[in-house]
Amino acid sequence: MENRGEQIDKNTQGFMENFGGLSIEQLNWKPNPETWSIAQNIEHLIVVNKSYFPVIDSIRKGTYKTSFLAKFGFMVSFFEKTILKAVQADRKKKMRTFPIWEPAKSEIPPGILDRFKAHQAELKILFENSKDLVEKGTIISSPANKNIVYKLGTAFDIIVTHEKRHLAQSKEVYELMKNEDSV
Repeated sequence: MENRGEQIDKNTQGFMENFGGLSIEQLNWKPNPETWSIAQNIEHLIVVNKSYFPVIDSIRKGTYKTSFLAKFGFMVSFFEKTILKAVQADRKKKMRTFPIWEPAKSEIPPGILDRFKAHQAELKILFENSKDLVEKGTIISSPANKNIVYKLGTAFDIIVTHEKRHLAQSKEVYELMKNEDSV
């Protein structure tokens, strides 16, 4: 199985290859008000992924407070399985995100792909520098909800899988945009 850093590289490459040649207008195009644009999908990933940085920082500083639910292995296991299943790329079931992770409602400014690429490089470093915490089986709470607990390694798997889901969602938006342009 490829490591998480390689998976991050593949996800980054997928976004760059599929959408790198699009204008900011195309990146912000939406088929309807309820569907996120490609740019909003990318911004959402940056927002979600960055929300884990302070968690790991506070673990390193020794100030992190784990939810009492982390004491119950069956709860950790339940949330790990449930969330990993929910973020799969097949997208058969539409999901709503937590409010703290929603992208901007307005148009995303130019440079979103460059910001994503830079963010992904930071994320890879975070993964690499957190190997000791992953190996220890460190349990964290979701940055969006203190009562959702899982191992840090699973959090990283969720991040990678979630990115694949939004790459697939962005490809769907791109196909709709292409079809509309050909009409």
